[in-house]
Amino acid sequence: MPTASKGVLVRCDPSIRALILQIDLTSRGIVLQELDSTHLMIKQEMVQFVKDELNRLLLKNIYDPMDGDKQ
Repeated sequence: MPTASKGVLVRCDPSIRALILQIDLTSRGIVLQELDSTHLMIKQEMVQFVKDELNRLLLKNIYDPMDGDKQ
């Protein structure tokens, strides 16, 4: 018998989709369904966690020229 889960439809570009799938690998159960290359269904209660993790990953990959001046 099918079961229902509350989810949120996420539309994003393929690079963000790959990051969300990477987050799902470390914290299993976030992604309910991979719909296509730009859409995912994720658990409703995990939306803020995914946003926070995406921000953390994206900030880690941003070049800051001022970092070289700190010594």
